Amino acid sequence: MFESRIDFSQLNERLQTARDAIGSLIVGQRRMVDLLLVAVLSEGHVLIEGVPGVAKTLTAKLLARTIDARFSRIQFTPDLMPSDVTGSSVYLPARGAFEFRRGPVFANIILTDEINRAPAKTQAALFEVMEERQISYDGITYPMDYPFMVVATQNPVDQEGTYRLPEAQLDRFMFKILVDYPDTAQEVEIMQRHNSGLFAQAPDLPKILDAGVIRNLRSSIQEVYVKPELLQYIAGIATATRGNPALYLGASPRASVALLYGAKAWAAMSGRDFITPEDIQELACPVLRHRIMLSPDKEMEGLTPDDLIRQVLQKVAVPR
Repeated sequence: MFESRIDFSQLNERLQTARDAIGSLIVGQRRMVDLLLVAVLSEGHVLIEGVPGVAKTLTAKLLARTIDARFSRIQFTPDLMPSDVTGSSVYLPARGAFEFRRGPVFANIILTDEINRAPAKTQAALFEVMEERQISYDGITYPMDYPFMVVATQNPVDQEGTYRLPEAQLDRFMFKILVDYPDTAQEVEIMQRHNSGLFAQAPDLPKILDAGVIRNLRSSIQEVYVKPELLQYIAGIATATRGNPALYLGASPRASVALLYGAKAWAAMSGRDFITPEDIQELACPVLRHRIMLSPDKEMEGLTPDDLIRQVLQKVAVPR
């Protein structure tokens, strides 16, 4: 037992309320919800991957409904143009001038559904806004309102009409969350909720977080203590992926920063004002799995990015 020097009672009370609100409609998927909340508290973007019908889009929409902020959904398709995302100039005859009309990306929570269905030039429209929280158009910079978060979904099975996301864009996502099928008991519960008409009623979810609350929570999380040895541990994990013979591409420094911020938020959600090696290990796979690229021979052997990350974690010395 220990006494935290930072009071995280408000943070955990609000987050538990958010979990309960989302859980009133979503069965299971607790880890996905927790990682989404970590991303909210860490100013990170999230990529959710799973087969159709496992509540990826619904969970993202419910998260947005618990936050008192503007929500926007963009359905990515092969014919989607960059201007359909960011906005474009429209000529106004009455004024004899062009006016910039903001696109759907100008919101607080952006759901980009089936993000891998748009070509590279449309994906590039998200590069600046995901990293710098701004859009540059015709020499003018338009900043995003606070908070700003992109939640993207993709289907790993359907490859027809899809495009591989550029590595530069993947690196901008804090987490890649893998969503699996529910177990039998959970699937029965899902059917019972549908049978009872719960989803048809579309219950209103409480607004639990707003811009001011999120800013205060993020400020308190920044006070979470990190031992220098743990910074070295995070760097050691990232370094171990570079030059690894099983990998064609290793983790970037941005991955190390994401792991640090995520571990601080995870520790705060656990009621601690300091991070531990276990916090880092808990988030290593969702932070790194989309940032590393296996060599072709390892892919043929059936090795997965998560397998490789676990091997790295076993080899890097854990500070005590």
